[in-house]
Amino acid sequence: MARVEDSLWAIPVAQIASRAGKSKEIDADFPAPSGIGDDIVGIKEGDPVHVTGSFDSIVDGLIFTGRLVAPFVSECTRCLKPIDEDWPVNVTVFFPYESAADKGCGKSGSKNGKDEEVDIIAGEDESEDTYPLLENGAFADIEAMIRDTLVESLPLQPLCKPDCKGLCSQCGIDLNENPDHHHEMEDIRFAGLAGLKAQLEAEQGE
Repeated sequence: MARVEDSLWAIPVAQIASRAGKSKEIDADFPAPSGIGDDIVGIKEGDPVHVTGSFDSIVDGLIFTGRLVAPFVSECTRCLKPIDEDWPVNVTVFFPYESAADKGCGKSGSKNGKDEEVDIIAGEDESEDTYPLLENGAFADIEAMIRDTLVESLPLQPLCKPDCKGLCSQCGIDLNENPDHHHEMEDIRFAGLAGLKAQLEAEQGE
């Protein structure tokens, strides 16, 4: 069986766990987990994700506040140019020492299970940005944190730049490189008259 400490995303935090006020700084690269977007919009599995920040110990758990920077690969949805840039995301998540359900199971002497029910409901209301500590609080595995944070931050319509002009809808030329490009538009309401005019001019020239 694989050990928690052998995980590529496991960070030892035993030295600050249950010691409120203590902190542990992080400044390291971790491999991008699988499942962050796809081949069109996403971050490739195994690419380095730079993680900086700190675990701060409080009474009931650890709070991690930091920043993730990952290599983002995509394609501009307007001009179709490839996008290959660093993708920074700020993150704040909570690693509780034990879940609300665990606390409820450990209670004794509650009447009609009311105290346990309150704890379970409170657990359901907790933020999704909550992750368990492993091995009795000895390790924080940040694999799920990296995946969830980056997936939620990915753009639905990535752009090479906010004011990208895109491609000409008629000929496909890049309007960023040819800002003055345009096509003469003929009003179809007068197309018949234009044809009649050309015919009359041709007859007069004979």
